[in-house]
Amino acid sequence: MSNNSKKLFLETYGCQMNVADSEVVASIMEHDGFTIIKTREEADVILVNTCSIRENAETRIRGRVQGFSELKKKNPKLLIGVIGCMAERLGEKLFDQEKNVNIIVGPDAYMDLPLLVKKAENGEKAINVELSLTETYKDICPSRIDETSISGFVSITRGCNNFCTYCIVPYTRGRERSRNPESILQEVNDLSEKGYKEVTLLGQNVNSFVFKNSISEVSFPELLEMVAISVPNMRIRFATSHPKDMSDDTLRVIAKNDNICNFIHLPVQSGSDSVLKDMRRKYTQEWYKNRIEAIHKIIPGCGISSDIFCGFHNESEEDFNQTIELMKWAKFDLAYMFKYSERPGTFAYKNLADNVPEDVKQRRLEEMIVLQNQISLENNQGDIGKVFEVLIEGISKRSEQDVYGRTSQNKVIVFPKKEYKIGDLANVIVKTCTKATLVGEAV
Repeated sequence: MSNNSKKLFLETYGCQMNVADSEVVASIMEHDGFTIIKTREEADVILVNTCSIRENAETRIRGRVQGFSELKKKNPKLLIGVIGCMAERLGEKLFDQEKNVNIIVGPDAYMDLPLLVKKAENGEKAINVELSLTETYKDICPSRIDETSISGFVSITRGCNNFCTYCIVPYTRGRERSRNPESILQEVNDLSEKGYKEVTLLGQNVNSFVFKNSISEVSFPELLEMVAISVPNMRIRFATSHPKDMSDDTLRVIAKNDNICNFIHLPVQSGSDSVLKDMRRKYTQEWYKNRIEAIHKIIPGCGISSDIFCGFHNESEEDFNQTIELMKWAKFDLAYMFKYSERPGTFAYKNLADNVPEDVKQRRLEEMIVLQNQISLENNQGDIGKVFEVLIEGISKRSEQDVYGRTSQNKVIVFPKKEYKIGDLANVIVKTCTKATLVGEAV
């Protein structure tokens, strides 16, 4: 069977970076003659793009891969590949642990996929988990898998140089590399030409972006402004920012350009300097607060979200209380909250004892969640009576008479559909709210 008649099903888990990577993979495989399909039952090849950030993510993926046994019985020639971070972390062990797996590919080896598929077809072990210091897929124009989407992702960096002690990312995605701004702009303009209304620039640490060649050097604030100017009719977002690299220059670029959304995701992880030091986060509580104050000063009304987790190595009750006090002070619109779980291969796994009891972790997590729910509700109540420009993303799950979209501040708002359609911009006044959603009417 020629590749021109073969069908590929892609399944993606984890972060937005994985979504963007799956679109790169789709482009590579289409170039090799594969057709991307939406149902796995018809597939000749299934690729599962995986996440290793937490243990439960890997557990879920294992269950999914094991569930393909029935498909293999119906189609013995079906090839199943595990790609991405879990493939990089476990490597050849996956062949022994998951009998259904035929192909294993890390995040820097997607260009090798067509060759690896051929090897697997011949019954050979097909694996490439080599990390690269240079691969950015700059010459690949990603295939947009979700044709109904109005929001697209563009990776501007790959890998990470921070080596936070708890994090597996530098070991699964390699060292940090910044893409050529020219290829980034080409990809953003491709989204615009295809009718996308919003683009999110992605990286493990977007604001450390710097591209150097013999002629010039481009920083993240400069890139952000270049993107905003090149597609004035698109909304621009970016994620994720590292507090140590969040500069006033970046904030001024956001304030200056109307199409850059007034929203920043700024993970704090902990409010304790002692814990932050053990995490190797390279900033203090004072520095983080300074960055929050700068955001409010330069971009009034900017939405801010964060990542926070409890129960890291040696976290005392006083350390945890400092996190709680920081949450009360920062008043995040949204926070992604977790309890610490060790990831094999990290510095913390090898050197920092996981010595906070599980029941203490759970109690602290529940306390954080209760507090953040209260803060989110109060923040949303403060928006009642205000008018926001909303990009409409879809039909409400609760009523076909309502649509939903997001404000520039990244808050979800639901309002009557009327004559509006997906992709439209509408000015909406907030009438009421829950802790997670604003409810309003178009004005």
